[in-house]
Amino acid sequence: MSRKVNKFDPNMDLQWTDEISECPVYRPSKEEFDDPFLYLQNIAPQASKYGTLFGGSGICKIVSPINARVPAGFVLSKEMKDFKFETIVQPLWLSAWDVNDKLTFFRRGRKYTYREFESMANKAFIRRFRCSGCLPCAAIEKEFWREMVCGRKGTVEYGLNVEGSAFSSDPNDPFENSKWNLKNLSRLPKSTLRVLERAIPGITDPMLYIGMLFSIFAWHVEDHFLYSINYHHSGAPKTWYGVPGDFALEFEKIVLDHVYSRDILQHEGVDGASKRLAEKTTMFPPNILLKNDVPVYKVLQMPGEFVVTFPRAYHSGFSHGFNCGEAVNFAAGDWFHFGAQASQRYALLRVTPTIPYEELVCKEAMLLYESLKHDEGLDHYSAADFTSHFSIKLSFVRLVRFYERVFWRLISHDTLTIWDAETHWVDCSSCIGSKCTVVFMREDISAYEEAAKRFEQEEQILRELVQQETKGSYSLYAKHKYCLKSTHITNNNPTDNEYDALCGEHLAKGRKTLKGKFDMKVNAENNSEIVTKIRRMRGLSKLTHSKL
Repeated sequence: MSRKVNKFDPNMDLQWTDEISECPVYRPSKEEFDDPFLYLQNIAPQASKYGTLFGGSGICKIVSPINARVPAGFVLSKEMKDFKFETIVQPLWLSAWDVNDKLTFFRRGRKYTYREFESMANKAFIRRFRCSGCLPCAAIEKEFWREMVCGRKGTVEYGLNVEGSAFSSDPNDPFENSKWNLKNLSRLPKSTLRVLERAIPGITDPMLYIGMLFSIFAWHVEDHFLYSINYHHSGAPKTWYGVPGDFALEFEKIVLDHVYSRDILQHEGVDGASKRLAEKTTMFPPNILLKNDVPVYKVLQMPGEFVVTFPRAYHSGFSHGFNCGEAVNFAAGDWFHFGAQASQRYALLRVTPTIPYEELVCKEAMLLYESLKHDEGLDHYSAADFTSHFSIKLSFVRLVRFYERVFWRLISHDTLTIWDAETHWVDCSSCIGSKCTVVFMREDISAYEEAAKRFEQEEQILRELVQQETKGSYSLYAKHKYCLKSTHITNNNPTDNEYDALCGEHLAKGRKTLKGKFDMKVNAENNSEIVTKIRRMRGLSKLTHSKL
């Protein structure tokens, strides 16, 4: 049964697949390959010709100069003897994206061994092409989009977000002790994620992606606008498409205007449509972007190659046959600006964050502050280090200013509850609709203020603060006006200075404020998630402070 979606022409010319520009490709020597973060910093000036610094194409490919000695199939079949994984079923057509046709992926319920899935995938390839050999990649790309547009109700399976790694633990394998082993990446000295106290699958620890012919990874950005790195262990190639991060807003507008139907926008609203895009099930041909002047780059990833995606860069792609890949997120100092944007987005969409952005900013800033206090000179820092340091300092100063501004704003309105709860969250049982305002105080808040004040004295930081606040260009805090001279949060206990544990509930009529005592519930579990929940209910104009 054929199914056609009017907005995607089934007779469209697929010549556009040959006209998409290739993303940057790098082939480092073994010496250049030694340190991932250093290498990424070094190639940034070369990649800048593709647009914004390094992330101008949204994606790039790095051909590894070393090869795994132990194949992924052996690792997942022999070294991990009980390894099995569940797949999702993906419809192989383009959705109309209206209230009656919203594409979803669903779990089949069956668990495969690595060899069972390989056998199933190879049989599916033979059924379609009547052969088991390799076909021209350009021909497979055209066949993929022809199938997606014409839609014959076919489906494929994809083992995605499978916890584990296909890098061998064999000490003789070149990747075992390599910094490019994705099991090691998040804990390297220049990795911002090293300061996280808990492992997060896919973010601090890699996940596996085991695909078959036409398995899809739909258009998406990484959680928290993080970097990602994907290694192709074995099997058929993958085609990737990437959009530069500078065009993320244009990408989203095109999805709303040209992919999602108006009735889905009327039914779910723009925020609902944004949430649907975040579900990673939206797939459409890149030529829609090209027709609307949004740049798209692509790359063919072969075994032994890495693909890096950059902050806020939308990307998608598909597999040319059975294959096994592995991916993990990472971040360096230059990421914090994007992390702030992601935090705002999650707050507006009421999405629970995966990582505690404020914790990362504060920890990195305090480590940098202590390091700089004991440095006798700056000669050993590279230009990339200075760029990273600037991003950390600026993000930290803005965060502290935001806290201080909101703190005193709440005090001036007499609607503040203060509680000394460095490792806890507070639940007000007497508030109607859970609308109490809570400020979490740290005993060492003065140390954070001291560091922020030191950073703020740097001419470049102050100049950037003035420029961005004047333009209102720093989106996370754009609704707040700041004094250039920050006021300071004190370490008052709840009963100091006549502050009692009071909850302020503004009434809708007039400016009268209703206050009352309330019972405190203290819970030390899942601290960062609960704090984020409180913030979402109150909005960004109210202050919360997670455990740091």
